[in-house]
Amino acid sequence: MLQRFAVFVSAAGMIVTLACAQSDPGITTAVKSKLAADDAVKAYQIDVDTKDRVVTLSGSVDRATAKEQAVAIARQTEGVRDVVDQITVSPQAAATSGDVGDDAREAGREAQDTAGDVAGRAGDATTDAAITSAVKTKFLADTTVSGLKIDVDTKGGVVNLKGTVATKAEADRAVSLARETSGVKQVVNDLRVQR
Repeated sequence: MLQRFAVFVSAAGMIVTLACAQSDPGITTAVKSKLAADDAVKAYQIDVDTKDRVVTLSGSVDRATAKEQAVAIARQTEGVRDVVDQITVSPQAAATSGDVGDDAREAGREAQDTAGDVAGRAGDATTDAAITSAVKTKFLADTTVSGLKIDVDTKGGVVNLKGTVATKAEADRAVSLARETSGVKQVVNDLRVQR
């Protein structure tokens, strides 16, 4: 009995994964999850938007290799038809101090500051991706919410819900599920009710 249940749960998970991969919100979630898991890009806040299976990446990174990796990850995600790269690479600030010793000390301070900033961004990006994933999972598990039609974006703990739902009750339930998710600071409801 337990074995049949495990097979059923596994099959249901595969169906949900395949269905998600073919919808724009599903593609967005898949790309965000892959970016959050990749060591080269997880330290950066890269925004992902999908329309008609075309993924648009935007944000700022410190290295060209991080930009290239983010684009490659998006291109390799199942269901993606094309990728629009709007990621910018920030130029490194040069030290302007006159004394070599001062330059070395300043460079050391800048390296410490940069390391702290990167660590902070990594925590934020990982947390935001985890929140997005948790909210999306709640939507897919709830029978009153059409989770495949709702796009979930999280930045700084603020969850933005976009898409079209059948009723106001469905929109209210989606907002409620998002608010109940651990780590969510605020929910912005941009859901439209079908007419």
